[in-house]
Amino acid sequence: MSRSHSAGATFAAVTALALALTGCGADSDPLDDSGSDGGSSSSIAIGSANFPESELLAEIYAQALEAEGLEVERSFNIGARELYLQALQDGSIDLLPEYNGALLSALTEGGAPEGVSSPDDVYEALQDVLPEGTEVLEQSDAEDKDTLTVTQETADEYGLETIADLVPVADQLVIGAGPEWAERYQGLPGLKEVYGLEFKEFRPLDAGGPLTIGALLDGTIDVGNVFSTDSAIKVNDLVVLEDPEELYLAENILPLIRSEKVDETVTEALNAVSAALTTENLTEYLARIQVDKEDTATVAEAFLSDTGLV
Repeated sequence: MSRSHSAGATFAAVTALALALTGCGADSDPLDDSGSDGGSSSSIAIGSANFPESELLAEIYAQALEAEGLEVERSFNIGARELYLQALQDGSIDLLPEYNGALLSALTEGGAPEGVSSPDDVYEALQDVLPEGTEVLEQSDAEDKDTLTVTQETADEYGLETIADLVPVADQLVIGAGPEWAERYQGLPGLKEVYGLEFKEFRPLDAGGPLTIGALLDGTIDVGNVFSTDSAIKVNDLVVLEDPEELYLAENILPLIRSEKVDETVTEALNAVSAALTTENLTEYLARIQVDKEDTATVAEAFLSDTGLV
């Protein structure tokens, strides 16, 4: 399927980010910390998106760097990608966990290039679109994809196994996701372009969080955007629809960082975290937050201890 159409507001936002990062005039350096809120040049300000997994990963990064004697500032729960990329641009944050495929799609007009879907291909393509002054370190084996998920009852009623199975019934169904899905390519625009899906209604909720899960379970929505590592899938016997057209690319976790903050200590510490992360252990530790209601900092500390990183 073609991915030539515009990704809308998401791409416009990150294009503006790229232009800002490449320079605002001879007397202005947008990557200079001296006038930013990101703290002193010797500290690293770490941000996260507004969902539990991103905050857990950011906390793991923070504690791993602190274990190396580095000063860390935490600015978690910033919001959707459009917001935290702006925070990276203006110097409010220096580092955050990202997902390679989603970042590539956000930075590429019309979504990721045709035929790019494997982790290595996505990582390679990402190098060509990263805003100047930023880079990504090694990616992990851990992957968390966007999914379209339904209850077992809905799957049985409409015979749903794949996203393509929604085509004849989408106009009868309500879909729920974060508000940004209305314009994000890996949201409603991509579902329409790649699969031809037009739903009865889009209900803006949260990014794969408790509002979306709750609405799915109480029937307020029929289809929800749920992250593949979410413990709610297993706990509630939800059905993740397969994605035969690969709208959702590889989504391996990796650190996105301002280049001026990269040195040997930072690189080795964060690469060690990436090497230790797997989809299985990320799902396990995330469940301790979502199901067992443990504190994020406590779970991050346990991860680093259990994997021998501290």
